[in-house]
Amino acid sequence: MPANIVQQIVNPVISLLIGIAIVVFLWGAVEFVAKADNPEGREVGKRHLVWGIIGLAIIFSVYGILNFIQGTLLCLFRSC
Repeated sequence: MPANIVQQIVNPVISLLIGIAIVVFLWGAVEFVAKADNPEGREVGKRHLVWGIIGLAIIFSVYGILNFIQGTLLCLFRSC
């Protein structure tokens, strides 16, 4: 049952969040390059780049922690 929940709900949500973080990162890169002559525009682009990277790091960390917990619980209940 828990593996089914992870496959049906958690994995698609994580995939969606990864997609959003990549879009934010790419949008920041486009802003940073397109507004190279404007210091305020570059700062906004840089902020989007940083938040995109932070978002990806958090998402991958949560994904790793969930896989670790799921593997540990399966190991506890099914004697590895």
